Amino acid sequence: MNAIELLVQDHKRVRKLLEELSSTTERAIKKRAELLHRIEQELQIHTALEEQILYPAIKQAGGKEEAKMYYEAKEEHRTVDSLVLPDLLHTATGTIEFAGRVKVMKELLEHHIEEEEGELFPTAKKLLGKTRLEELGHAMEAHKKLLKGERRAA
Repeated sequence: MNAIELLVQDHKRVRKLLEELSSTTERAIKKRAELLHRIEQELQIHTALEEQILYPAIKQAGGKEEAKMYYEAKEEHRTVDSLVLPDLLHTATGTIEFAGRVKVMKELLEHHIEEEEGELFPTAKKLLGKTRLEELGHAMEAHKKLLKGERRAA
């Protein structure tokens, strides 16, 4: 599987989980907590794959425009990983505030996914080519297994 296909699969999984979380009510305290935990795990692994493998390859192969895309994408990750998600994890799942924060996170992630799939990934296909994307995909699959193993062991 190439790098883009793997990341698009991750996007679909995260979108599905976000949709499921968004449709819960304040009474679904346990379900909300479980879904949020799954989203957190998916995002941590996905972000690591992009920032450690794909983004550097794009930045290295590209020019100034690709460098700007690289930093913008990393900043969007930082916004979710360092600000939005930690706040959400410390918000009681049975509250209206939780629902509001989920909506904001969902909107940020959907925007990020649309930019990646509409701009960054097509750029990666042009810059890197099929063979390199296959190589990166294999590296991502191996890294993903390693990260999932570490999460289970922790």
